[in-house]
Amino acid sequence: MMRKLLLWMARNAWLRNRLPKLWFAKRAIRRFMPGTDEGSALDAGVAFRADGITSMFTRLGENITRLEEGDEVAEHYIGLMGDIRARDLDGEVSVKLTQLGFDLDVERTLAHASRLAEKAAEYGKTFWVDMEGSAYAEGTVAFYERLKAAHPNTGLCLQAYLHRTAADIQRLMPLDPQIRLVKGAYAEPATIAYQTKHDVDANYVGLAVALLEGMRAGHKVRLGLGTHDVRLIEQIAQHAKAMGLPRTSVEVEMLYGIRMDQQRRLAKEGYLVRDLIAYGEAWYPWYMRRLAERPANVIFALRQMIG
Repeated sequence: MMRKLLLWMARNAWLRNRLPKLWFAKRAIRRFMPGTDEGSALDAGVAFRADGITSMFTRLGENITRLEEGDEVAEHYIGLMGDIRARDLDGEVSVKLTQLGFDLDVERTLAHASRLAEKAAEYGKTFWVDMEGSAYAEGTVAFYERLKAAHPNTGLCLQAYLHRTAADIQRLMPLDPQIRLVKGAYAEPATIAYQTKHDVDANYVGLAVALLEGMRAGHKVRLGLGTHDVRLIEQIAQHAKAMGLPRTSVEVEMLYGIRMDQQRRLAKEGYLVRDLIAYGEAWYPWYMRRLAERPANVIFALRQMIG
């Protein structure tokens, strides 16, 4: 019930317009964000470098309503990649397609994404396409196929709770995909998505193993494990070991502020660890989905408000 309530709150336009303006709300976001500005995000990335943890940056926002907004977002990310380079960070960027104008003009969005991928390639980095709600799943996968064909240094986020994801992995395997595998944070019906933690976890492991099998078969697969479930991470690492693949075959990708003790431990044990650092004023729907992922997050957020 708590998860359903929080996901409803994430979609509610009235709350989206009002809650972020309240003083205690901005205190609460410290759970998942070092700050709302780019500088705070970059500073956090610099701090992680001492622990052997690399970074991934995303400026929050989605479903723009004017094409000019997408132009501005693209320019922002071009500048961000330059700033990452200037700070000598091993940092990459991840962008939602609807933040670039996917709802308004797919071809213009592709032009933006191509430009961002080219800039990332200049710096030897991957440009990541984030996944949104299920209504965008097919469009995003098809978009990635087009982008990946022209720009090999592109990655895609896939969601383990969707029934279709196993087929999507097989569909993308010939392209040598770079995949960030997450569990999924949107409200989706049982007809298209697994509903229980047990089923989502089981599918997550199965999907990760399928990507590892593709790697063992000779495909140039990059697998990022976008989960805070250390048990699953270690289980998947054991599968990799059994296949004769090194621990570095998987990259652990956790959110800023969550299980930092485990992020540092895993990095010390030889795992590749990348911390996803989000920032920006449009934090409300993203933040509510983060709370919905795990009840303990709600308790922590309440402590932030009153602490």
